[in-house]
Amino acid sequence: MLTEENIVNRLFILTLNCPERAGIVHAVTSFLVGHGCDIVEHQQFDDDAHGSLFLRTSFSCADNETTADDLAREFAAVAGEFDMQFRLAEDRAARIMVMVSKAGHCLNDLIFRWRAGNLGGDIAVVGSNHEELRPMAEAAGLDFVHIPVTPETKPEAEQRLLELVDTYQVDLVVLARYMQVLSNDLCVKLQGRAINIHHSFLPGFKGAKPYHQAYARGVKYVGATAHYVTPDLDEGPIIEQEVLRVDHTHDPRALATVGRDAEALALSRAVRWHCEQRVLLNGNGTVVFR
Repeated sequence: MLTEENIVNRLFILTLNCPERAGIVHAVTSFLVGHGCDIVEHQQFDDDAHGSLFLRTSFSCADNETTADDLAREFAAVAGEFDMQFRLAEDRAARIMVMVSKAGHCLNDLIFRWRAGNLGGDIAVVGSNHEELRPMAEAAGLDFVHIPVTPETKPEAEQRLLELVDTYQVDLVVLARYMQVLSNDLCVKLQGRAINIHHSFLPGFKGAKPYHQAYARGVKYVGATAHYVTPDLDEGPIIEQEVLRVDHTHDPRALATVGRDAEALALSRAVRWHCEQRVLLNGNGTVVFR
């Protein structure tokens, strides 16, 4: 039951993974109880294929003087005993920078969900290598920064992007149909905090006019994949995918319309789950606590 105390108390989130063995959950819950914490939500996954355990626990702390850093320092002893990789942080709205080019469907969807309060984070700034989407961003009260990109100016443009990350204290960079390939160096610097969306069909079609290729092959599904950005183009750990059924009546334009819906759905879910600290890396894949 929601009480005034629940509202006042700050929430923290502990995420971890470690080799599977007896006593892990007991150690975590005992630590929290011993520090006067109340568990609000708990999820775990035992990866039997790799002998690993993944865990996400949301909890409140009655002592308003306690910080996430305080708890993390004391939890380090427990983590060391079980060889845990962990993150313990206060539950707060992540700050998001959205990078776009000319297509506005994903940005429009993210803005709508942000203004409705169900994106999981706050959009801090919109960046783009074109000017077309400035009116959309500014109509929502968002700063819009134009970062032109040419082959000759790409290093300077990427440095400008990193400067915006610092200036706006950005936690997550979202490539919402940003039609630029990030350099390997930038991918490494943004590791684990940059999400991309791209169309993906069964089968997949690369190169020019993918929807025309799909139409020519008579596809029955179109879809999209949201994943973390890595130096391997479009091959980062997958967070979410969406597929929608189509049929012979869908020409390339209709396929593109359905594809845009799939892209917006997959991207918004991935952004929300990341902001809520529900995504844990598992090798080249992810564990997502929905």
